[in-house]
Amino acid sequence: MEQQKLPNVTIALVLGIVSFLCCFCSSGIGGIIMSGIAFFLTRKDENTYRENPGNYSNFSQLKTAKTVAIIGLVLGITTLIYTIYSISQMGGIDAYMEQVREMMEQYGIEE
Repeated sequence: MEQQKLPNVTIALVLGIVSFLCCFCSSGIGGIIMSGIAFFLTRKDENTYRENPGNYSNFSQLKTAKTVAIIGLVLGITTLIYTIYSISQMGGIDAYMEQVREMMEQYGIEE
């Protein structure tokens, strides 16, 4: 019997890698979402693999995808906590938005 590949490994790996970029571009929220989806897909494939381990050939890639998803999740949570902490240290969301407005005026960007 020919071995198959687990169906969600590639997409989980791609989502895990994209979650690294989303961690810093979206204050951690995008990274949490992307890596959460990747982690869910790896868990689903792990259950599929456990049912019949002899049928699948790319379990090592699944472990890599799961590791990347976990790292992305940790980075996303850390970035989100840092963002919340930074905003609270500025004096709340109103002070943060005022600082953003001042920076936009300084660079000549119109609202």
